[in-house]
Amino acid sequence: MPSVRQVEKRIEEVEGLQVRFLSPDGTDPSRRRVDDYRYVNAANKALTVAKWRKSRFTRSYEDFGVEVLDGDGNPVHGKTLLSTVRDTYYEAEEEVTESSSAAASTGQSRALGKPAFQRERGSRMSDRESVEDENTLRKMASGTSFREAGRIRESAGVSATTTKALPKIDIYDIADRLWETADELRANSHLKSAEYSIPVLGLIFLKFADTRFAQAEVELVGSSTGRREIGKANYQAKGILYLPTQSRFANLLLLKEGDNLGKAINDAMAAIEEENPALRGVLPRAYQSLTNDTLVNLLRSVNATLGNVEGDAFGKVYEYFLGKFAVAEGAKGGEYFTPTSIVRLIVGIIEPFHGKILDPACGSGGMFVQSARFVDEHRNGKAGRLSIYGQERVDETVRLCKMNLAVHGLEGQVSQANTYYEDPFKSVGQFDYVMANPPFNVNKIDKSKLEGDRRFPFGMPKADNGNYIWIQVFYSTLNAKGRAGFVMANSAADAGGSELEIRKKLLAEKAVDVIVAVASNFFYTVTLPVTLWFLDRGKRGTEREDTVLFIDARKIFHQIDRAHRDWQSGQIEFLANIARLYRGEKIETAEGSKELMSASFPDGIYRDIAGLCGTATLTEVERQGWSLNPGRYVGVAEAQDDGADFRVRLRELNEELEQLNAEAAGLQERIAANVAELLG
Repeated sequence: MPSVRQVEKRIEEVEGLQVRFLSPDGTDPSRRRVDDYRYVNAANKALTVAKWRKSRFTRSYEDFGVEVLDGDGNPVHGKTLLSTVRDTYYEAEEEVTESSSAAASTGQSRALGKPAFQRERGSRMSDRESVEDENTLRKMASGTSFREAGRIRESAGVSATTTKALPKIDIYDIADRLWETADELRANSHLKSAEYSIPVLGLIFLKFADTRFAQAEVELVGSSTGRREIGKANYQAKGILYLPTQSRFANLLLLKEGDNLGKAINDAMAAIEEENPALRGVLPRAYQSLTNDTLVNLLRSVNATLGNVEGDAFGKVYEYFLGKFAVAEGAKGGEYFTPTSIVRLIVGIIEPFHGKILDPACGSGGMFVQSARFVDEHRNGKAGRLSIYGQERVDETVRLCKMNLAVHGLEGQVSQANTYYEDPFKSVGQFDYVMANPPFNVNKIDKSKLEGDRRFPFGMPKADNGNYIWIQVFYSTLNAKGRAGFVMANSAADAGGSELEIRKKLLAEKAVDVIVAVASNFFYTVTLPVTLWFLDRGKRGTEREDTVLFIDARKIFHQIDRAHRDWQSGQIEFLANIARLYRGEKIETAEGSKELMSASFPDGIYRDIAGLCGTATLTEVERQGWSLNPGRYVGVAEAQDDGADFRVRLRELNEELEQLNAEAAGLQERIAANVAELLG
């Protein structure tokens, strides 16, 4: 681990900020060892020092304070903008650069040797730079890369910085910077997070659409013979949303601050819907509720931050923002967003290569996005296409889902429907794959309206709980070879009474394939652990028809912060590989699971591992009261012997406890004395 001084230098390299760590007890912390600075790109210059400290420094070094120093080495106020602090160093460097004409005459760029914030200056058009040619501005706003932006500026007579050996783009750091700016703008407005989220996501969508349109425009112009005018049909033939002139992002940037920006953006969205009927009624129109200042800053931030982002990276930014807004909106956010790592594991186990896929509680469409990504990654030159069908009760969330699909270049049928009572796709036996994260433990469902519905072949649960209504929906909509993966409350695995009877019938159909126990804190709105259920109606007649695979993944996770966890790519691949081995399928190691697989399954053959995975026959499940709780079948991993004598170790621990108790007693006496002194 590096020392504090080394990290201070690292922060200066990345952020362009001179900082000084502060120890709470006033001692010199310079020699203390800490984690390395985890960011590789500079924070947005529009942030204040206080916001940077809260969002980046404190998140990584909560045991320390920090001072940000200006060019003279003096601490700056928390309300100071990062751009202002950086300018003090930048101006000093400019003086040095001007006196180094010999070095400058070589024509070689020094930008990459500068801190990250100065590399950004050299790679992107500064807010203070003026480009007279409006066509140049439009091209730069359309999402060109650093290299292309340099060529465009040179052709317009604007000096450009050489951009050799460009740094690798960290899309999540880019998204994090844009989020910080957007969240600060919201904090300074009168809007709640729920009111602010849709407009921001709409601008990300518009930037994405404009980038793809601009790229297609270049291709079409380059291949045109000039005999026919390029029109709407040419773009649609390439699968590109057609954007009328008033909807181009660059044209919005060219509006004056005195113009009614809210109306202009609303009109831009309306024009897109008019030209693209599939999006009619989908795009947000609430921009007049935001002030002109907020809109100006949002437009500039989205353009500057996403200016060199292309393709699937836009989708990742959109997903990132969905997750962030879900956290900010609390319980409401949990209704439309399922953490991406959960979705990826579901996709990895059901393997939706091609066919019809349904999510009857689709939220913002994350299941569809990850399924399409899986198809792309496993195509191997073969044709693979998913037909997407979704149901969602809340109209606003339906629009979110359709925007999400469009950002990822996907299309599908997404219907506003209450799945308990409505079946818009006549779904029984129709789907190859079903994926869902339904609401848990819903009560007050009017079961009288469900009588005779073919989606519930095992009958209605008597308990006032919707879990087994959802489970039957997932089962009944699968065709004879279909697979389902869904999130379920832990309590459903051991539920008794009428729910137990439904579970017995489900197991008797030999459709339950894999059950995965997930640790707590994976969801933004629910801290309790959950279970992932996987059904496979195609396993009947195979060697697996009378067995169920149980995986206990509660000890496998990546700690994001104190309150949130997820799985990293290698962990997701490892867990999915356990299911692949169980099914006799080929494993995958492209995401980094090779070491875990070699350690756990050295022969490349499935085996039960205490504390991790185990198979159980239906007879064994019956002995356990038809429970589907993985803990009953996986067991506990054998504790490793650390070689220490138990009595000696126990004595050491007891002595440590006595010492801590003594310290606690001393602190309690000091607190009591201080309180008594305050009370006089």
